[in-house]
Amino acid sequence: MKEIPRRYWRNLDIPLILAVFGLFLLGLFVIYSASASRLLNLNSDPFYYVKRQIIAACVGLAGLIAVFSIDYRVWRRWTKIGYLITVLLLGATLVLGRVSQGSQRWLFRLGGFNLQPSEIAKIVMIIVLAHYLEKPGSIQGKKILFPFLIIAVPMALIILQPDLGTSIIFLGIVFTMTFVAGGNLRHLGLIALVGAVLATAAILLSYYDVVKLIQHYQLKRLLVFINPYMDPTDSGWNVIQSMIAIGSGGFLGKGYLNGTQSQLHFLPANHTDFIFSVAAEEFGFVGASAILLAYAFLIWRCIKIASLAKDRFGSLLAVGCASYFVCHLIINVGMTVGIMPVTGLPLPFMTYGGSTLLTSLMVVGILLNVGLRRQKIMF
Repeated sequence: MKEIPRRYWRNLDIPLILAVFGLFLLGLFVIYSASASRLLNLNSDPFYYVKRQIIAACVGLAGLIAVFSIDYRVWRRWTKIGYLITVLLLGATLVLGRVSQGSQRWLFRLGGFNLQPSEIAKIVMIIVLAHYLEKPGSIQGKKILFPFLIIAVPMALIILQPDLGTSIIFLGIVFTMTFVAGGNLRHLGLIALVGAVLATAAILLSYYDVVKLIQHYQLKRLLVFINPYMDPTDSGWNVIQSMIAIGSGGFLGKGYLNGTQSQLHFLPANHTDFIFSVAAEEFGFVGASAILLAYAFLIWRCIKIASLAKDRFGSLLAVGCASYFVCHLIINVGMTVGIMPVTGLPLPFMTYGGSTLLTSLMVVGILLNVGLRRQKIMF
């Protein structure tokens, strides 16, 4: 590993680092608020999840430094082997992975945390797609289908786990990167239309028990998305309680550690999937808006790095990272307010979880890597 030249350090994106640190720090406070009372009732350490999140951050920081230290242009050589290893890990997860809550997503443990190969697959697919899309003429005519064929195998393996949320992230990344690379908008629209028709067919076939392509609980989540009050005490409970929490926060919120829906345990998964609901209840419209603005700033830094990248490969890497954050933000916040189906997707840097924090910090490592080496002429 070559030492990073001193002249590169002037390009280090400090605002990006501060935004990430601020979101992570806020996440620790909200995780504590969401989990402390429940842990105390169980006679457990109220800082249990906070401590584990800090440990996960240390592991993620090591991953960030590793990604940041190696010139991103070298990654072109590793795309094929990286793709192959990713597919093998996803396949092994279906055979050897641990089952939890009806899903088989976790393959092995690292430092006491269960790691999901599907999380690392997001990073690998961004790199693989950037390498393919940087080539001239790579998406001309029928070739526009190739990026979608590249993600088809890993995406199919993830759907089988089943994990529809991560599959949606894959689609968001490939559509965004292909469009920015110069993909024809009509062709992309046609691909999206065909995909929507196939998804609708899969839902209908599963609903009428013709072919079980989608699990029963996933169908219930989709139906509840249309009307959560059709099953208010079961499938619709999470969304209803989340909307109550956000709405009851008002303009300034109920105050830290004073959110009733969270503190009285009406809101499930409040330190994971619905962490934004806890923050909105306690900090109100002002606090929720500040969080969204922080993510908007983070995404803007991604776009800035993409526009200043040294080459097309680096620019596409940054675009892929931006789409990663955009998709997670829209889907996670959307499901808390009832405008997106509940998919279990985390909110980067705030949701409790080792795998997602590791992945998100490695994505930041990619951005810092591209930004650090952005100058075309160095003296």
